[in-house]
Amino acid sequence: MAVIKTSSSDIDMLARLMRAEAEGEGETGMMAAGNVMVNRVRVGCLDFPNITSVPQMAFQSPGGFEAVQKSYFYQHARERDKRLARRAVAGERTHPAEFALWFFRPDAACPAQWWGQWNSGRYKAHCFYTPLASECPEVYSTY
Repeated sequence: MAVIKTSSSDIDMLARLMRAEAEGEGETGMMAAGNVMVNRVRVGCLDFPNITSVPQMAFQSPGGFEAVQKSYFYQHARERDKRLARRAVAGERTHPAEFALWFFRPDAACPAQWWGQWNSGRYKAHCFYTPLASECPEVYSTY
């Protein structure tokens, strides 16, 4: 069961974005990045009230992903990457990104807060940030 509506071209785009943002962190890191991406499409809170599709999420401006500005994002999606994207769309969650809406790669330790959001953990180079339930209850919903 998919937790967001996607087409085959959406899966391809999500796969390319997951790879471009987190390939160096392996499948787990790519899945964590994918959780953030899927969560942004699922919810209508905070920075994402009008984000309802994978392309809107990928190209959101401001607040989207830097990878869409780099040529690597535009390379052909590999089958392995598409499998990971389908797992994320099916609702597979990966700690620490289960309920995260943001991530970034700092040069040092993860700040406890980033733009007013709380750190939910780090996976390799990326820090993940999760909203409070009072600010975005739908990110905590089950599916």
